Amino acid sequence: MANVNMIAIIDYGMGNLRSVQKAFEGMGHKAIVTRDHGAIGNASHLVLPGVGAFPDCMRNIQQFDLVGPLLDGIHQGKPFLGICLGMQLLFTESEEFGLHKGLDLIKGRVVRFSAKSLKVPHMGWNQLRLKKTHPLLEGLPQEAYVYFVHSYYVVPDDPGVIATSTDYGVEFASSIAQDHLFACQFHPEKSQKIGLMMLDQFARLK
Repeated sequence: MANVNMIAIIDYGMGNLRSVQKAFEGMGHKAIVTRDHGAIGNASHLVLPGVGAFPDCMRNIQQFDLVGPLLDGIHQGKPFLGICLGMQLLFTESEEFGLHKGLDLIKGRVVRFSAKSLKVPHMGWNQLRLKKTHPLLEGLPQEAYVYFVHSYYVVPDDPGVIATSTDYGVEFASSIAQDHLFACQFHPEKSQKIGLMMLDQFARLK
């Protein structure tokens, strides 16, 4: 049965918006790609995907006047999902192309992989290590593999927000969870069965 919730995928002019929308719709959930304040305000769930550079994405979010509607929805307790750069934007600041301020919803920094032996970006399938329980992670096998494409990763001030970690030269936070907010560095829409299961469980959150 189709879910009666309406998922708003925030459109700030960048990112893999349509593929995320298609993933939700393929499982029978209603999802729209929008930057309309009314539609965002009326949505039951919010998704912030992201592909590109941190400063460009922050600039677009500000230019489209999306910071207010986004923060309002989060503060109202709506289920929120950040994907890849959409996760990094939640943090205090990023060192990508200089030092740039983020939304500061989660205290911490976004830093670049620094090990000389690593190929950057980190691209391809890698394993999740479960750190805490969360509805989006229910039913995940211990050796769940998901798809990554990124050169930067988040370092939360409070390690208690880390939901999963992944090893790539360093053990980094591959997802975070705080109250009704969940964000992941990997792309669930590209992670086949595991990722689609997570998106489905997000869409069913109340």
